Amino acid sequence: MERIEQVKEYYPCLESMKRKFDRFARKDAFTAKTKEEYETWALRARNQLFELFGMDKMETCENNVLSLYVKELDHGRKREKILIQVEPDVYMPCYILYPNETEQKYVDSGIKKPACAIAAHGHQGGGKESIAGRNEIPAIKASIDKFEYDYGLELCKKGYITFCPDARGYAERREAAFQKDEEQQYLSGTCFHLSHMAEPLGMTVMGMLVWDLMRLVDYIYERGDLDVSELACIGFSGGGMQTLMTAALDVRLKRLLISGYFYGYKDSLLLLNGNCNCNYVPHLWEHYDMGDIGALLAPREVIFQSCREDHLNGPRGLSNVYEQLEIVKEAYRCFDALDKISHDICEGGHCFHKEILYRF
Repeated sequence: MERIEQVKEYYPCLESMKRKFDRFARKDAFTAKTKEEYETWALRARNQLFELFGMDKMETCENNVLSLYVKELDHGRKREKILIQVEPDVYMPCYILYPNETEQKYVDSGIKKPACAIAAHGHQGGGKESIAGRNEIPAIKASIDKFEYDYGLELCKKGYITFCPDARGYAERREAAFQKDEEQQYLSGTCFHLSHMAEPLGMTVMGMLVWDLMRLVDYIYERGDLDVSELACIGFSGGGMQTLMTAALDVRLKRLLISGYFYGYKDSLLLLNGNCNCNYVPHLWEHYDMGDIGALLAPREVIFQSCREDHLNGPRGLSNVYEQLEIVKEAYRCFDALDKISHDICEGGHCFHKEILYRF
């Protein structure tokens, strides 16, 4: 015997929310036509994003770093695990992948120091473990095979000293609800729980993620033994989100690859409203669409990578991506720097395509 009554008609509010989006969204859109207009707009936009992300409530501390171990890998490479203090009582585990001496890349900047990069992870990959290529862990190998998720290791093979951090809420940084040795919890994150703690305090998961990557950039700069003149940052999906948002606020990131995360908010995060809490920032859509945030990357080198069948593009597919890219291109035109931006389109669904790394 059924325990519920069949619902014959529903009365949802999505259509109303779509109209509200059209009415209230993007009131601080990018419209600059000159470099001077761009710089005025960008200063205001960065300050506003800092506040919207709740980063004014993040707490500074000494950049204390503890090396936990160094492990020898195949082909003379090494993996070091460090622990970085990002706030008082908040710590970020991070792998550093070292290429062998033959592979090591040096930037042609007149400084004989190794090139370096950050690889930011997304969802469903066990945090830094997939990015660092931990194929010896079966669940991680499955994620790597599904998403081509080991791009941190691939960067290392290309000669970069590569930093692979755990984002807040993932892997060793999961909150209590997911601190279980079960595969689903091991691969997943606790953005839901973080957002419930953060948003009533005027903070956001987005702000936490950006803050932590900026603290990692602080550490890379403070080391003094790395060439930061072309500091790269790459990420897929949620890692693309971290790369986009951090680079929008932090101009110390110079070369960018954003994969599987660039599209209009209405189609991809309002209509597809079951996405992870980390994507959602109170009041953000009132001010900016994703293309406006992407405009803050100008005039740095950036590659956007999209998959033709990626469901996250929304119901209109790549049209939703192209519209946002046009906003970014307008920003690059202010610097006569359209040659610094490119869009790589791959076949298939939501996945990183590592062949693009030949550009690095």
